[in-house]
Amino acid sequence: MKKPELLVTPGSVDELIKQIEAGADAFLIGEQQYGLRLPGEFTREQVKEAIRIAHEHGKKVYVAVNALFHNNIANELDEYVTFVEQAGADAIVFGDPAVIMAVRETGAAIPLHWNPETTATNYYTANYWGKRGAVRAVLARELSMDAVIETKEQANVQIEVQVHGMTCMFQSKRPLLGHYFEYMGKNMEIEKRQGAKNMLLHDPERSNKYPIYEDANGTHIMSPNDMCIIDELQELVEAGIDSFKIDGVLQTEEYRLETTKLYRKAIDLCVDQPDQYEDKKEDLLEAAEALQPDHRPLDSGFFFKETVY
Repeated sequence: MKKPELLVTPGSVDELIKQIEAGADAFLIGEQQYGLRLPGEFTREQVKEAIRIAHEHGKKVYVAVNALFHNNIANELDEYVTFVEQAGADAIVFGDPAVIMAVRETGAAIPLHWNPETTATNYYTANYWGKRGAVRAVLARELSMDAVIETKEQANVQIEVQVHGMTCMFQSKRPLLGHYFEYMGKNMEIEKRQGAKNMLLHDPERSNKYPIYEDANGTHIMSPNDMCIIDELQELVEAGIDSFKIDGVLQTEEYRLETTKLYRKAIDLCVDQPDQYEDKKEDLLEAAEALQPDHRPLDSGFFFKETVY
């Protein structure tokens, strides 16, 4: 049985080193001008350093180039794609076809991972982008377990799924928070992604609190709960899912590291000792729950419930 890749999102080069020790196989990094909702900002020098360190340990680094591009940034993609290839990244994560155009224009020989957030919902579209250069599809977080497994069975590309962390419910390219505070006669400094601070939208009727923050890509409103399927990995492993992602945006370094350790143990048990996994999966879930802030309960996302629009 193939062991799926454990993909994490470190907030810094120092954390990447710790994540290697925690058991991560691959890392998604980038800078907010080109990538969406990453825990940390990596300068170009830091990108090169992260790739060097990861490769020394037999790990992979993917660079996020999946923002919503307007013309001014799209015109810079040729140069950035060239940099990412020359830095030795193992893949570019993209959602906008402008990235494919840049790869073709520059002749860059670098794998592409298709990640359009909410619209990767069927294997036909995954295979469409596979014919245009993508080697992996990152599935939408709103799919059920059955839909994920069916997509894997029919896809001609690798399949990546998120198994833990926040999901984005809303994004606007406009700085909505900034505009609101300006309207109220107050100044607001935009929090960078590496900052742990964020605001919460409180829905008292449902007792939900939604993290909301701004960066160079606009305003983001996140889910009130964190997805966690550490006790439901067996079907995905048996289906041959290629990559399990832990999304660590708006979490602390300690949280990300401890969560990685738990999923490393869970994946290893699933593949090497499936009977032991069945015996210990409830303990793994309890350990994951113990890491959670009081206002952020865990749930299984949409894996076992119908998406309601």
